[in-house]
Amino acid sequence: MNTTLKYYLQIADNALILSHRLAENTSKGPFLEEDLAGANVALDLIGLAEAVYTEAAKMENQGQTADDLVYRREEKEFLNCLLSEQPNRDFAHLVTRQFLLDAFNYSYFIALTESKDPFLSAIAFKSLKEVTYHLRRSSEWMIRLGTGTEESKHRIQIAINTLWKFTPELFEESDADKAMLANGCGVNLSDIQQQWDQKVNEILFLGHLDIPKNKFSVRGGKEGIHTEHLGHLLAEMQFLPGKYPDAVW
Repeated sequence: MNTTLKYYLQIADNALILSHRLAENTSKGPFLEEDLAGANVALDLIGLAEAVYTEAAKMENQGQTADDLVYRREEKEFLNCLLSEQPNRDFAHLVTRQFLLDAFNYSYFIALTESKDPFLSAIAFKSLKEVTYHLRRSSEWMIRLGTGTEESKHRIQIAINTLWKFTPELFEESDADKAMLANGCGVNLSDIQQQWDQKVNEILFLGHLDIPKNKFSVRGGKEGIHTEHLGHLLAEMQFLPGKYPDAVW
């Protein structure tokens, strides 16, 4: 698999898996408006994923479709970061996971608009309005829960402490990241990390929340090494296409 294809799949896999996690929470939101908002964010992400998968399938030039890349790859072939596959647990975990990834996506897609790859530049421009809204929404929830009741503050802090170890991987350069940056098509993850740090520090400060001091990190998603949660997610998502591979809708 060439590095350009891997780079495309990193983007698409992150969006797909996060979208699926959000979809799992549909009808479980704290109130109707939030339930609809979460579902809309999931739709934004699945739209992004579909566009990138479609382009990636053309790149393979083996008669594949976007569905093949979603439903007919094994767990070790997915290149999403570990953070995106973490389960919802409770609303605080869902919000925290979303905020940490929204802060990353916001800076990432801004930088990607300058890519020399015409498709990546175009999809980044198209996604900017959506990722800007995603970040504003999740930031407001972080502040709201952090400055709310003792219970909400306790839960959101537990979620931050639990998920923090997955954040360093966001800025770890894979071979695809390095190759795409070298040819002017990728983004500099060191720059993204500085911007991410600034935004996360700002929102946690406003929410009276603490940044974990534990520097332990878990990595491997970009190399196809995942937590047990992705396997369960894929088993559910890929069941029908696997059982009825010739089915059409």
